[in-house]
Amino acid sequence: MAILPLVLHPDEILQQKCKKVTTFDLELATLLDNMYETMIKHDGVGLAAPQIGILEQIAVVDIGDESGRIELINPEIITKRGKQTDIEGCLSIPKLYGDVTRAYYVKVKARNRQGKAFILEAEDYLARAIQHEIDHLHGILFTTKVEKIYTLEELEELDVQ
Repeated sequence: MAILPLVLHPDEILQQKCKKVTTFDLELATLLDNMYETMIKHDGVGLAAPQIGILEQIAVVDIGDESGRIELINPEIITKRGKQTDIEGCLSIPKLYGDVTRAYYVKVKARNRQGKAFILEAEDYLARAIQHEIDHLHGILFTTKVEKIYTLEELEELDVQ
């Protein structure tokens, strides 16, 4: 497996819409494995293909709980409910964080690495992470939804209090 280089803001690829995946093969499986390793290496909880320079609807999420590693190919949110506001960051926008309001619950239709369709329901932090990554696939950055911005120093102060 390989650690892939991250695309950083303000690279324009981060604001472009991704195309649907149509080929489910060994190359895709290797990409998913590499994306996951890259996400873990950079201490992230999600990574979308545009963040490594690929304009395809592919994302991986792992918030470190029992839900484990989630691979989302061609994901589509089919239901949203509730609201939650919390601090988000992004591997492609280091040292910048902000309050973002998202749905508390989402129901997502996606495909796995073999191309098989599945439905995933998530709430709270997992729902937040999934929504963040799906936004990336549509060229939407969390900074366009941010209500209050925090620097790394301000975040560290909040942790101390």
